[in-house]
Amino acid sequence: MTILVAGGSGLVGSAIVQEFLNNQVNVSGVSSTEVDLRERSETFEFIEKAKPKIIINAAAKVGGINYNSSNPVEFLLDNLKIQNNLIEAAHIHGVEKFVFLGSSCIYPKNCPQPIKEEYLMSGQLETTNASYAIAKIAGIELVKSYRREYGKKWISVIPTSVYGPKDNFDLKTSHVIPSMIKKFKHAIENDLSEVTFLGTGLPLREFIYSSDLARAILICVMEYDSDEPINIGTGSEISIKDLATLISSIVGFSGSILWDDSWPDGTPRKLLDSTKIRDMGWESKVSLEKGLESEIDWYSNSLRF
Repeated sequence: MTILVAGGSGLVGSAIVQEFLNNQVNVSGVSSTEVDLRERSETFEFIEKAKPKIIINAAAKVGGINYNSSNPVEFLLDNLKIQNNLIEAAHIHGVEKFVFLGSSCIYPKNCPQPIKEEYLMSGQLETTNASYAIAKIAGIELVKSYRREYGKKWISVIPTSVYGPKDNFDLKTSHVIPSMIKKFKHAIENDLSEVTFLGTGLPLREFIYSSDLARAILICVMEYDSDEPINIGTGSEISIKDLATLISSIVGFSGSILWDDSWPDGTPRKLLDSTKIRDMGWESKVSLEKGLESEIDWYSNSLRF
């Protein structure tokens, strides 16, 4: 085994595995059903046997704003365990390159826009996902520390919000796009005249299709070597209200869209400055509309089996 993708069966990990296979790169994914990365001994034993030269960490406990804010202990502890076990095992077993996936939520809530990598830890975090963000910040710092102390050629990448096939459609834990898709589909199937979403719908968000992110990560694995993290975003943003309108149009929901503004919105705006990755020759290829159509098709097909 040459490259190991932790979280290889999920939204991001499966896209990375497929992209590498498409480029004839020897890669294998591992999922939580095979190895519980929260368990130190289990993780170390697996890495020792697998002997990867490169590890890409796409494994994490993730979820939407309400799931984050309701489960801060689990988001902090589980993610720290996963990344710490993988990173330490990679060091002990001589992994040449480690790619740590952060998240755009690590940046301050009221960050200047577009967000440059240098803005990390320059202000207060959004409280609803602070535990998850702190875990990711710790991972970035740990990768940087291994570079400094041991001369590792390890890197951290910071993707914007990801969507695509194999997204999580569990309404208790899902992010905004799969949540909207499922609610609109449910409304159509049950002949409902309205759908309600939480918050005002005013925040602006940037989304990246999973295959576009996977292509960027392939480039980073091959070419990027810096102790500074690198942003990966499309450069385009949309309000949550406009996103709901777009998704409703694609799925064919013609009823009313309501907003419950008693719920928090989270960060008002998140748009990454992705100059570094674009300067390396990468650009997003999948428009938001085309990506949503693809995810909706995938979800619809998954319901048939």
